Amino acid sequence: MLPLRVGYVPEHFSTPLHFAQTYFALSADLIPFPSGTGHMVTALRAGELDIAIGLTEGWIAALAKGSPSSQTTNKPQEENDFKLVGTYVETPLCWAISTGYDREDITGIQDLKDKKLGVSRIGSGSYVMSYVLADREGWNQPFECVPLQTFEKLRKGVNDRTVDFFMWEYFTSKRYYSSATLHPIKEVGEIYTPWSSWKIVARTPLINTLELNSFLDKLNAGIEYFEEHKEEAVQYISTELDYEEEDAEEWMKTVRFSGDVRGVKKDVVQKTVEMLHKAGVIEGEAWPGEAEFNEAKRFLGIRKEDIETSGRI
Repeated sequence: MLPLRVGYVPEHFSTPLHFAQTYFALSADLIPFPSGTGHMVTALRAGELDIAIGLTEGWIAALAKGSPSSQTTNKPQEENDFKLVGTYVETPLCWAISTGYDREDITGIQDLKDKKLGVSRIGSGSYVMSYVLADREGWNQPFECVPLQTFEKLRKGVNDRTVDFFMWEYFTSKRYYSSATLHPIKEVGEIYTPWSSWKIVARTPLINTLELNSFLDKLNAGIEYFEEHKEEAVQYISTELDYEEEDAEEWMKTVRFSGDVRGVKKDVVQKTVEMLHKAGVIEGEAWPGEAEFNEAKRFLGIRKEDIETSGRI
């Protein structure tokens, strides 16, 4: 049997996944997607990935809109190409809002209205959160969004004024708030997700298979190892990934990984959909009715409530 193809964002949050493969014989090809969740959505729907770990808002926005194949065939809309199967991180994500290092015309969030936003891809977390930011600030007009793929290209973009600002995870951004770095940037604000930040998805045919269950078991083992070997985790993050040691230590004080990654709670999905609908990310028919939410077929491959009832946790 071929190893599972697992997509992930090569940042500090991926450390337990690395430990799962290093110490617990996780049989998987770990495929990095530095451009983020939106790119993994495309790869999943193209059959290039089996499982992926990405941002809650990116997965749920894509699932709410439905699979493109369901829009061009007679396939039921609830039969998405992939579904939510696990909760990786329990804590919200802090997005840093950044502009070019020498942009004197932008000093705070109030200066961002009607400005041009850089995103990794349309549909990514950095794209979705722009709607949440506009809603929070009471700005009715969405930003003009320019896809620039990677964090490095986004930093370059705000300095050459291709775009005016972008949003990226705080600790990943923090290192570049210095003129001594490549394409330095300036922080102008922060915004937290109103939901837990990272979820696991799998292609629909994998749900309820031994392969998926084994993957989730070994990821649990990787998280447990992470929690018990904090110094090793800091060493890995600061040497193999793009972080200072002190930032890795500070981040570890803020993050809480799931005690058991299996399943996603229905109310988390519902609250996220409500927020994305309010922010204008999800429109019209993408908003699921109450009956559909009772089963949550369009979103959930594994419900946390079902696991808790069965005594798996």
